[in-house]
Amino acid sequence: MSQVLHGVRVLDFGRYVAGPYCATLLGYFGADIIRIERLGGGEDRFITPVTDGGEGAGWLQMGVNKRSLTLNPTKPEGREVVRRLVGTADVVVANLPPPALSAMGLDEDSLRAIKPDIIPVLISSFGTAGPWAARGGFDGVGQAMSGAMYFSGTPEQPMKAGAPYVDFGTGMFAALGAMAALMEKRATGRGQSVQASLLSTGVTLFNAFLVEQAVTGIGRVGTGNRVQTSAPSDVFATLDGHVLIHTVGDGLFARWCEMVGEPGWKADPRFASDQARGDNNGILCARMAEWCARRTTDQAVEALAAAGIPGGPVLSPQQVLDHPQVQAMGLLQDVDYPGLPRPAPVAGPPVTLSATPGSIRSRPPIVGEHTDAILAELGYDAAAIAALRSSRIV
Repeated sequence: MSQVLHGVRVLDFGRYVAGPYCATLLGYFGADIIRIERLGGGEDRFITPVTDGGEGAGWLQMGVNKRSLTLNPTKPEGREVVRRLVGTADVVVANLPPPALSAMGLDEDSLRAIKPDIIPVLISSFGTAGPWAARGGFDGVGQAMSGAMYFSGTPEQPMKAGAPYVDFGTGMFAALGAMAALMEKRATGRGQSVQASLLSTGVTLFNAFLVEQAVTGIGRVGTGNRVQTSAPSDVFATLDGHVLIHTVGDGLFARWCEMVGEPGWKADPRFASDQARGDNNGILCARMAEWCARRTTDQAVEALAAAGIPGGPVLSPQQVLDHPQVQAMGLLQDVDYPGLPRPAPVAGPPVTLSATPGSIRSRPPIVGEHTDAILAELGYDAAAIAALRSSRIV
């Protein structure tokens, strides 16, 4: 089956999540991804270890469909390897501070001097302008500075989301930019840079609430899982767990009233609109809490489905793995890796194309697994590769 990005080469100098995941997304659809990491392996390879060798859970997701080259690009011989690599590439992904980019020859000017039509995908915490441009950050900083963390939790305890959605969202946006730049390059032959940042992603995802604040000055504060602009929308305890329900719009609210045995509330002026229901969410959520407290999670979820009201169980990680809907959709693919006690359930492409779907075609590489093969592709013979190894360049 043909692959959309067959023939495209991507150099992955990324670290942690945003940069590597951008490259992973491109790899799903056929790009040749070369991950360049320091000798011994990048630090992101070993977070949340799950293998005998200490490789981490995130690496097993981020490393699929990639080849691994170890390299010290700060030495002259390493810079020459970078130069040759860039000469063969279409896209270079890097989320490193500007001084590190310059030291490695990965700043835009250096890249374009080697290959004028290269597409640098440069990912940062705070962009390239402003007083914070040179600062580093992680996913949680993006959540905190977007307004989302303030709005979650309570005024006494802001709450970060457990899933690193700012990191992954930045990787997704960067991959979208890379795809757009590749389309332009195919049409005109012209390369261009792509910029993405954690703060930009966080602000984009939280933008509607920023719009509301700017326009109305309302000054909302966090109310945990409870939605403030509609109701009942919250997490509720059942006899054996929790369910989340989200009720938005008059139609859903009318069905909810019938389900909980409060048909008269459909005409109650206190609940005449989404915002009115949000303003009176204490009454509605108390009624929903009472309804849920008399049912098991399965009973509550099935009743919600029968009434056509969006809701779902709050699942533990093991329950996610076991859930029939997750299994039916084929969201997780078993991927083996040296040192794993059993194959790892790795998420594949988050979007499906009907004619040219993306896929996991190869397991993540061990550290430097493809170094010799890649160097040979670049024109190094066995003696030259041995010299690079003895000098600790690769």
